[in-house]
Amino acid sequence: MATAYGPDTRDRHRPGTGSGGHPPAKHVLPAALRAPFEGRTWRELGYVLLSMPISVVLFCFAVTMVSLGLGMLITFLGIPILAAGLAMCRGFGAVERARARALLRLDVADPAPIRGKGGLMSWVGAVLKSGVSWRHLLYAVLHMPWATFAFVVAVTFWAYGWAAFTYPLWRWVFPAYAGVGGIQLYGDRTHQVYLDSPFEMALTSALGLALVLVTPWIGRGLVAVDRVMVLGLLGPSRLATRVSELESDRGVVVDTAAADLRRIERDLHDGAQARLVALAMDLGLAKEKLTDDPEAAARMVDEAHGEVKVALQELRDLARGIHPAVLTDRGLDAALSAIASRCTVPVKVVVDLESRPAQAIEGIAYFTVSELLQNVSKHARATRASVDVWRAGDRLLLQVGDDGRGGAGVSTGSGLAGLTERLDAVDGILVVDSPAGGPTTVTAELPWRG
Repeated sequence: MATAYGPDTRDRHRPGTGSGGHPPAKHVLPAALRAPFEGRTWRELGYVLLSMPISVVLFCFAVTMVSLGLGMLITFLGIPILAAGLAMCRGFGAVERARARALLRLDVADPAPIRGKGGLMSWVGAVLKSGVSWRHLLYAVLHMPWATFAFVVAVTFWAYGWAAFTYPLWRWVFPAYAGVGGIQLYGDRTHQVYLDSPFEMALTSALGLALVLVTPWIGRGLVAVDRVMVLGLLGPSRLATRVSELESDRGVVVDTAAADLRRIERDLHDGAQARLVALAMDLGLAKEKLTDDPEAAARMVDEAHGEVKVALQELRDLARGIHPAVLTDRGLDAALSAIASRCTVPVKVVVDLESRPAQAIEGIAYFTVSELLQNVSKHARATRASVDVWRAGDRLLLQVGDDGRGGAGVSTGSGLAGLTERLDAVDGILVVDSPAGGPTTVTAELPWRG
């Protein structure tokens, strides 16, 4: 597996980096002071403001269509009307997902489309049996009261906060047009209290500033509920998502197995098979020269003996690449120590396992470490490396580190990308921490199956 090491292939998803692999931006002002002016705050406010009219329209449409459909179930038209209402709710759901994607930066996958076997009634039946359709209807009903509440809270805090904060700028309106000194806090037949002194105006502005600073965080709490509703009701179900993941993983496993078979066939054809063909030819020539030139025949037999040794070594290496016997007989500790001894740099191996995992997981762990140590030998320019294996709950963790030049990345087409796909196929994870200049630490996580 060839992996390019260098500054251009650095892992762009490494913790502590921003989008595009750049470090997160440093701000002079703290987050509490930046929040009222950040784009995220205004996008979330726009989302809350738009939710009110959209949710009212969606609620009225959903309730009308469902009521009409249920009311007409006594006739044949009730079922198609109900199905049409559910289908329209799915259409509104697409709009809501796009709105959440644009304003909340919430990327929700579209649910699977409705697939009827053909004909109107087949489509109607598919709509009515679809749990996604009924979840869209539930969203239409539940979102309206929540959107109304969020709208009132957000508008109230924003309006009162900014109005109070800027009160010293517009207080002149009251004496100029209302004939009073300012906002009236209290009044009866004998007493009136107005905010008109410099201290009272300063205190009002300070309270307004506090509201302005706290309002963005209130808004984020409000849209957090919207995020949960959109994810839970408008996205694909967990079962559908899991089925899609398993289908993708199955494709990766099939491709990986096919690639391994091609590699084994290529190694046999170009390596051991070619040597054995040459060996057969040399032995045939030696047989012909046995009577005429015994010394030449003896030299050819001696050369053929050397070729046999080389062919046997290649067959052993090939068998080790398929599944090493030491792994089956003695487990990960001995198998990893064996591949560490073949690495070009000293490798410290620590395996802390009280029992052995399932053979499939054990094999994947072995080949993962083998690939990573090959990268260390070929590309890292390291002076030492380490391998740590341990169990944490129901997960098997592997960590391979080196003090090389770093810059390893899970970029498209690289060896680490292929290794990531292999681990994904069994619900595994690969995390690369490899800044330019090193050191490099690659952590793999696999499910523990005993």
